[in-house]
Amino acid sequence: MFARIAAASVAVVVSLIILVAVAATAIVGAIGKLLTSTVTSPVAASADALKDIPATYLVLYQRSAATCPGLPWTVLAAVGKVETDHGRDPIQVSSAGAVGPMQFLPATWTGQGAAGSPWNPPDAIQAAADKLCQDGARGGRDIRGALFAYNHAEWYVTKVLDQAATYAAPAGTAPQQPGAAAAIAIAFAQAQIGTPYVWGGDGPSEGGFDCSGLTKAAYAAAGITIPRVAQDQYAAGPKVPPGAPLFPGDLVFYGTTTNIHHVGLYIGNGLMVDAPYTGALVRTEPYRRVGDDYYGATRPAA
Repeated sequence: MFARIAAASVAVVVSLIILVAVAATAIVGAIGKLLTSTVTSPVAASADALKDIPATYLVLYQRSAATCPGLPWTVLAAVGKVETDHGRDPIQVSSAGAVGPMQFLPATWTGQGAAGSPWNPPDAIQAAADKLCQDGARGGRDIRGALFAYNHAEWYVTKVLDQAATYAAPAGTAPQQPGAAAAIAIAFAQAQIGTPYVWGGDGPSEGGFDCSGLTKAAYAAAGITIPRVAQDQYAAGPKVPPGAPLFPGDLVFYGTTTNIHHVGLYIGNGLMVDAPYTGALVRTEPYRRVGDDYYGATRPAA
């Protein structure tokens, strides 16, 4: 909620990086719990929102905002953007000691009775929604006042509302962002980045993943069972129609009708997470390249 520090000691930086890494891992299980939430329907988002907001955060913003009738999810997301760029800032601490992706002072966190940790995105985003709700957002009564209570600066209120406007989809736009299952699959796959490629591998207990082992494990984490090998995964569908836009969570396949030889998990913005080949690590890379043999996509979360 305050201006972030310009510099920090090496010890502080290391500690913060470790804490952020722990929070990133915890998000997989935390989002899983959201599957049992009574709020299950995704809400339409603009193209800017889909491009800018990580899939896991998008689900969290929408689910948490829905617990406060009258609080637009776009406003909650805009707070996350202005505070730490949706958790992307490497040092999530302010000069006054506010911490985590939504920048909570420890005293505010404790005084509010928030659950969990301000470093954990699901906990922090829900706590931010609760605070905005308590401070005037319920029923849409006083959104500006709630934002001013979050950070006592008119420039901040204006910046958040301007950002929120870019996240709102035009009226009548159909939901296009991932649901909770796709978000969990993405979170799981991203948590495996840096794991070695191992042909036939189903996870770290076997030394690593191969391409279809990674995608199968990612969707298993979301409670969705898909076949083991890429050819069968493609056959299982549901197919994304040729030329239709991809959504985060889609599986992208390479090869021919009778020889699908590779699969990755699309995460948005033209990128996928995949286990590419022997000698490489699980990584994020563009899903299309000049001369590739991209074949098609499926949408298991559907």
